[in-house]
Amino acid sequence: MDPAEYHTIYTVEDRHWWYVGMRHITLALLDEAYGRRTDLRILDAGSGAGAAMGYLARYGRVSGIDLSPLALGYCRERGLRRLSQASVTALPFAAASFDLVTSFDVLYHRAVGDYGHALREFHRVLQPGGRVLLRLPAYDRLRGRHDVVIHTARRFSAPELSESLREVGLAVERLTYANTLLFPLALAKRLLEPWLPAAPGQSDVSPNSPWIDGVLAAVLGAEARWLRRRDLPFGLTVVALARKRG
Repeated sequence: MDPAEYHTIYTVEDRHWWYVGMRHITLALLDEAYGRRTDLRILDAGSGAGAAMGYLARYGRVSGIDLSPLALGYCRERGLRRLSQASVTALPFAAASFDLVTSFDVLYHRAVGDYGHALREFHRVLQPGGRVLLRLPAYDRLRGRHDVVIHTARRFSAPELSESLREVGLAVERLTYANTLLFPLALAKRLLEPWLPAAPGQSDVSPNSPWIDGVLAAVLGAEARWLRRRDLPFGLTVVALARKRG
């Protein structure tokens, strides 16, 4: 990822509609899986600027890894300390060290290479019965300028992700799309991008007016309430919750 992108994410992710909405959706799924548990050993694999580590802490003790020293620096700015510089394909932890591994918008990245290696590492560090929660961009046809800036190697479909999880010994409990209500707008934007002006190297993550963030975050909040009980058939994002057998 371009270094400037980490700074942008750090400055906006606590209020930007995408990050706020994804937080609502993540917590909805974890609340259904864990209820009020606070004793989990959690690894956030690819912690970026660290916001997710903060809200995951309601479920237990969170450790984070990232390959980028710049990202880890922003995590430390947040006061986070259980950090390691490492790749998701070579985790510096013993087998069966964690109850939950999360990885949000990481495995799509071209620096990851074969994401199957990362899934095998997630499986290795999970205790039997432990879970992995993944969030990834959906549908290769939605590639756009944003993907160029953030170095996207691949986008995922639900069947592809399900098969990949099964191959490494993870049994899918939930597999759903998200960011469904905004899908038509995103598709229209991608189709119109060749004719829209854009600053070189600018991603879709940028400061917005508070009212825009508020409205769009509320849309994703509504989806989060739906996802507590039901899946969504398509969307900009694919989310999987899977359990290690045994």
